[in-house]
Amino acid sequence: MPMRSLQVLVVVAVMYVAAQMLADITALRILSIAGLSISGGTLIYPITFTLRDLVHKVSTAGIARILIFASAAINLFMAMLFWLVAELPADLAVGEQAEFGMVLAPVFRITIASIVAEVISELIDTEMYEVWVRRFAQRWQWGRVLASNAVSVPVDTALFTVLAFWGVLPTEVMLSLFL
Repeated sequence: MPMRSLQVLVVVAVMYVAAQMLADITALRILSIAGLSISGGTLIYPITFTLRDLVHKVSTAGIARILIFASAAINLFMAMLFWLVAELPADLAVGEQAEFGMVLAPVFRITIASIVAEVISELIDTEMYEVWVRRFAQRWQWGRVLASNAVSVPVDTALFTVLAFWGVLPTEVMLSLFL
């Protein structure tokens, strides 16, 4: 692999993991935008599909798959670390510091739902991207992203919404989250 491609791969892979982490953290808040309920993670999560596509473009599907699983492991570790820090006793000389746990201690149902949905949808995205490349090679590169995202994004949204909120939120809110 040429040095330039390796440099691009490293930068894009780091951006992918960072975007995944930010999406998982912000998924803990449900927003109301234009009358729709939207997971805060929706503001950044779609970018991860394009970043993963760029990893695939400058390397291989195998590297993209490794990155997907590595990112899932990092996000799980992050959630466990946030939980641990929230549970350990605070230095009362500084104050109770309960806000940390109230904001960042994970809701494990949402965390697990997010990671499962991410892994499955990103693997689907990788396979769809690979099918496009085998079929069209270097032609219509814009179609790779469009075709893979057209399948994987709705799968991610449906999986996340059902796994995280089934039985917790009203059906109309869940439908709004999906839309």
